[in-house]
Amino acid sequence: MTIRQDVHSSGIPVLCQSCEARHRGVCGALDPDQLVGLAKTSSKHQVAAGVELVGDAETVGSYSNVLSGVVKLTKSLSDGRQQIVGLQFAPDFLGRPFKSESGINVEAATAVALCSFPKTTIERMIKESPELEHRLFKQALNELDEARAWMVTLGRKTASEKVASFLVMIARNIDPAADSDAPSARFDLPLTRSDIGDFLGLTIETVSRQLTRLRSEGVIRIENYRHLIVDDMKRLEQRCGD
Repeated sequence: MTIRQDVHSSGIPVLCQSCEARHRGVCGALDPDQLVGLAKTSSKHQVAAGVELVGDAETVGSYSNVLSGVVKLTKSLSDGRQQIVGLQFAPDFLGRPFKSESGINVEAATAVALCSFPKTTIERMIKESPELEHRLFKQALNELDEARAWMVTLGRKTASEKVASFLVMIARNIDPAADSDAPSARFDLPLTRSDIGDFLGLTIETVSRQLTRLRSEGVIRIENYRHLIVDDMKRLEQRCGD
């Protein structure tokens, strides 16, 4: 079920003032008048894990900022086989401007909070705001860099290094306290072990075996099957093979 909420008020929208996408995401490129204009057409909504947000080849009518949670990007083959090709986190911009159809499947990997706005509105603002265009371009370049780095992970790293690299990526993006200098982290795995295996090109048995190995060696702690605690991020990073 989708729950919508009006997000505008006088001046800078109240909910925008404390929004991560407002300060760190693309909306930070907008001046107050532009932000109010965007907010008047926007809606916040919660989406349950497993819900498809956009289908492959589906006509795109809106874009979103990810406010919380994890979004899974997948590509499917004609015989039904699927590959996870990326993950998005808050405050990422979700969508491909100036393209009429989606080229990927977009699914909520966890419960997700989104702030959505019409495609026509944001594309008009992109044309009017060089700073907004710059931020979207920078996000696209960051995603390209991440994709290239992930090609190395998939093509050259061992199973142990792949799983460690995945955990570091999740920790840095999910735990708000786990920035590049944070010594520790705690988070829930946003993917099942089967999905982790799909993302890393490993079997579910190999993923489970590597997680067990990291736990037995004291690199991670696992509670309730999916909650991970990393007491020393440096130790985990050393297992990545970078």
